[in-house]
Amino acid sequence: MATNLALDDQLIREAQKIGKHKTKKEAVTAALKQYIAQRKQLTALNLAGKIDFDENYEYKKARNR
Repeated sequence: MATNLALDDQLIREAQKIGKHKTKKEAVTAALKQYIAQRKQLTALNLAGKIDFDENYEYKKARNR
């Protein structure tokens, strides 16, 4: 999908240099993938303390079912 974006050229050049990306598209794609991964991690972290854990659960027995 072709998209026209007004991006900061200095940021793109720096991202290309740091990430050793050959093209702007590679740099933007890598940045978006990292952004998505970080947001998913934050979602998982927000669940901390909200899920009950059974200390007596024997996960190895459950594998043999």
